[in-house]
Amino acid sequence: MNGEPLCILLVEDNPDHAELAMRNLNDGKLANKIFHVEDGEAALDFLNHRGIYDDPRQFPRPHLILLDLRLPKVDGIEVLKAVKGSEELKAIPVVILTTSAAERDLAQAYQNYANSYLTKPVDFDSFSELLRDMGFYWLAWNKRPW
Repeated sequence: MNGEPLCILLVEDNPDHAELAMRNLNDGKLANKIFHVEDGEAALDFLNHRGIYDDPRQFPRPHLILLDLRLPKVDGIEVLKAVKGSEELKAIPVVILTTSAAERDLAQAYQNYANSYLTKPVDFDSFSELLRDMGFYWLAWNKRPW
């Protein structure tokens, strides 16, 4: 990464899940900056530098997007479609991080080029372990061309 700060965009409307995710990712010291938005519309604004996110120095493109499916305003699948349909954004890995284990959601996510689909465990320790391992995989172990 040539010393470039690693950034994650967490798109999660549940404040408890967001807090737990940010705490675990910060504890793992894998990302220099974690940005959190609570709905799909804000995620698209962030990624496209619109509205309050118009300064790319303050709100850089993330190296990883953690995306919930059930979001207000614009749902997670629509955000995924927009990211993977954009020449500027499609190389960013998108990990679906959701409570849904529904086969339809899983299929729809992969049909729209999600890079990974993780179901949130219900207990704290398992969720923490999942986030730690996921962070290491995508930000430390996985090789990227940029």
